[in-house]
Amino acid sequence: MAEARRNPGFGGVFMNGLITENPTFTLMLGMCPTLGVTTAAMNGVSMGLATTFVLVFSNLFISLLRNIIPDKVRIPAYIVIIASFVTMIDLIMQAFLPDLRAVLGTYIQLIVVNCIIFARAESFAAKNPPLLSLADGLGMGLGFTVSITLLSCIRELFGSGSIFGFSVMPEAYQPMAIMNMVPGGFITLGLMMVLVNFIKKALSARKEARA
Repeated sequence: MAEARRNPGFGGVFMNGLITENPTFTLMLGMCPTLGVTTAAMNGVSMGLATTFVLVFSNLFISLLRNIIPDKVRIPAYIVIIASFVTMIDLIMQAFLPDLRAVLGTYIQLIVVNCIIFARAESFAAKNPPLLSLADGLGMGLGFTVSITLLSCIRELFGSGSIFGFSVMPEAYQPMAIMNMVPGGFITLGLMMVLVNFIKKALSARKEARA
């Protein structure tokens, strides 16, 4: 029984990153890109998927090498592994999505020092087998992607009157300039966190009532 609780399986680990310990709304990790690139929905999706790519493969390789990497050099080793995958996704975007890569700028390269990547490498991938580490990277990555995409849609809607570049507001709508600035990101993030915590408490209370 105790072992089953410690090892929730692929699905349990995946859902933990996607919902239970969502890196944006629960753990509050990766705030730099969360506030910096979420002025447009496409930016949020792209940044999230790029981070997911790095998370999945860095988690997988760190897990595979966890018994080989000496403890004294584990952080430099993690940096080399993470930087390799960041370079790969950066070059892929430069080749196939140059305009989007130009918009995201240095935020792609800064994935190397994204605290989500390091936190999962140190706290999970270095201590768990490859399959669970892959599930953790995928769950955390998609949890991050969903979160910043929601933030991006809200900020783009009120800041530009569009979503994914398609105008959805009436012509008389006056865009809220603050939503295209960092303060708008803080405001939106704060309101979203309040909503998420409210929903979690409501679901928890409902479960307790049924029990």
